[in-house]
Amino acid sequence: MDGNPRSDETPETQAPTETEVEAAAGTQPEPAQDGEVARLQAELEAARRRVNELARGLQDLTKDREEFKQRITRERERMLDVERGNVARTLLEAIDELDLALAASHQDTSPLAQGVRMIRESLLSKAQATGIERLQVLGRPFDPNVAEAADMEVTPVQGDDQKVVAEFRAGYRLKDRIIRPARVKVARYVAPAQA
Repeated sequence: MDGNPRSDETPETQAPTETEVEAAAGTQPEPAQDGEVARLQAELEAARRRVNELARGLQDLTKDREEFKQRITRERERMLDVERGNVARTLLEAIDELDLALAASHQDTSPLAQGVRMIRESLLSKAQATGIERLQVLGRPFDPNVAEAADMEVTPVQGDDQKVVAEFRAGYRLKDRIIRPARVKVARYVAPAQA
C-alpha cells in the first residue's frame, strides 16, 4: 500500500501503467479508428462549408431586403411628390385667376379687392408652406428647363441677348422638380442698322 509492489506480485502479473497503455496504442494504430476519424473530419468540413454557404445566402437575402425597402421608400416619396405637384398645379391655377382679377382692378381699394388680395396671399403662403417656391426668372438668362418662351423682344443691347424681360405666368418648383414652367418674353439681340 505504500506504492511498492507486494511480494506476491511479479512484474508479469502487475497491471500495466498508463504510459505503457499509451505507448502500446501509439505503436499499433487501429485502421478502423483512423477511417472513422477521417470520415468524421470530412463530414465536419462539409458541414462547415454548408454553414458558410447558408450564412452567405442569408447575408445576401438581408442585403436584398434592405435594398428593396429603400427602393420602395424612394418610390413612395416620388409618388407623393408627383401627387403634391398635381395638387399644387390646381392651387396655382386658382392663384393665377386671382392675380388676373387683381390685375383687372388695378389700384382698386374696395373691400372686395382687399378680400381677393387676402385670399391670394393666404393661398400663396399655404403653397409655400408645402415646399412650393416661385421661380425667379426675370432679368436672368433664359433657361428652357425652367421657362417657356411665349414672346420675343428685339433689343439693341448685346448684353441683354437671351435674357428674360417679362413674365406672363409665374413658374413654380417643388423640391428639385419644376411643377409648372414660367411663361416669359425673351430679349433677342439684333445689331442696329447702319445708315
